[in-house]
Amino acid sequence: MKKVPLGRQGLTVSRLGLGCMGMSDFYKGGSEAESVATLERALALGVNFLDTADMYGPFTNEELLGRFLKGRRDQIVLATKFGNMRTPDGKFLGVNGSPDYVRKCCDDSLRRLGVDVIDLYYQHRVDKKTPIEDTMGALAGLVKAGKVRYLGLSEASPATIRRAHKVHPISALQTEYSLWTRDVEAEILPTVRELGIGFVSYSPLGRGFLTGAIQSVTDLAADDWRNRQPRFTGENFDKNRKIVEALEDEASELGVTTAQLVLAWVMAKGEDIVPIPGTKRVARIEENVKALDLKLTQDDLDRLEKAVPLGSAAGDRYPDMSAIDR
Repeated sequence: MKKVPLGRQGLTVSRLGLGCMGMSDFYKGGSEAESVATLERALALGVNFLDTADMYGPFTNEELLGRFLKGRRDQIVLATKFGNMRTPDGKFLGVNGSPDYVRKCCDDSLRRLGVDVIDLYYQHRVDKKTPIEDTMGALAGLVKAGKVRYLGLSEASPATIRRAHKVHPISALQTEYSLWTRDVEAEILPTVRELGIGFVSYSPLGRGFLTGAIQSVTDLAADDWRNRQPRFTGENFDKNRKIVEALEDEASELGVTTAQLVLAWVMAKGEDIVPIPGTKRVARIEENVKALDLKLTQDDLDRLEKAVPLGSAAGDRYPDMSAIDR
């Protein structure tokens, strides 16, 4: 497994990461045993970059990783996040980036994960009520205290990224990026590249939609979180299926799965972009890792981007986009 740097501060991760959210929350099905088997297989394949957050579960995803990490800590690059507040029963309470909350969240995550230090600590969403300088000051203090090695932001605007980076170097920005979500190409990617910040692509498979696995709205369980996402509902679903059909044709031509094609496209957009597709199934992590063997030519990229033009996805990414920093 190839290793690549994120940022200029010394953080190095596997070329492909693993998003762990779905092992504990939002997507239905699976078991802890299956999730652990997937984590073990990922590590055996060289995937050492694991991504979680305190809000996943809530709290239980960090606890799951904490159990997995025992005896393996030195093999893992561990990323977690704070900022989205949830009650134990899952209710969302908003975003908090206040210094006291930052410090409390870090201590709580360290305890749940059973580790002494977090490799990459992200602000999950920007708190628009707290100056980013205050949040970053608290995070810088965590680095100084040895509780965190590297800092990251998620879904931050170019202006916020610049302000934060002045307080303490940012190693990674995590934001949604895939063939049907390419708005970061306009300003965000140029900004992080100018500043030497790595880019982590979450939902590179469009929450499973772009793999072709979801053929109908009835394929999702009634309580699956995706049923509330605009791109998965009503006329938007039918329009977005056309995108998937075009990708399936391209994948068939190349003799790969649609998931492998979509992941290869993300990685072809730059060595500084690390996708973290999420899964809780061994077969899927094995399929995703094989995307590393697919080298797309410029002609391949041109065909893909013609088949899925910029801005062609129907519907917003979330029902409420107000939490996204712009």
